Amino acid sequence: MVFNKNMDKKVKLTIGQIIKRDIWRHLYRIFPWMQKHFLKWHLVWHEKGRQPYHIGWLAPGHTLEELEKHLYTEWGFGNHFVAWRDNGQILSWRKLEDFDNQYHIRVFKDGEIRGHHEFTPESKPFDHFIEINEEPKMEEFKKFLGHYIVLKKYISHLQIDRKTAPDSEITIDNRLDKNGRIHHN
Repeated sequence: MVFNKNMDKKVKLTIGQIIKRDIWRHLYRIFPWMQKHFLKWHLVWHEKGRQPYHIGWLAPGHTLEELEKHLYTEWGFGNHFVAWRDNGQILSWRKLEDFDNQYHIRVFKDGEIRGHHEFTPESKPFDHFIEINEEPKMEEFKKFLGHYIVLKKYISHLQIDRKTAPDSEITIDNRLDKNGRIHHN
């Protein structure tokens, strides 16, 4: 079961979603290896550079660690290891909207923030891979980021924060509360 952020009650998964969830429980363990080797063997591809959907820049006076804590505690974002790695990326987090949809946000070492709304790879792996239904949803991202974002270019020199990210993986097994935040038992 998962929680839909717009509802106060649990939403049951369909039989198809349960099967996909169970397959992904096994794939999570080997996905990083698969991704690395499929790229190496040219079975899949990923363009160099950064994906589209620029949102803004990390605001002056704020740190990556502060942004991570804000996104995790206030909005339920967490590590999205089932994602391509863009050039200069130091953070790739997602917020599950439901089993089928997610918000995906990336932060880069120069402070740029990009994000989009898309299918989850667990729900529709092929559509996710070829970026079907990917859209900017700028207003939602501005709401999530709040005062941590500025539109005027502000260059930072950020590094990966190992204190927050390792404990924040978001898989489809995580239960979400009615506000879309991780439900801790």
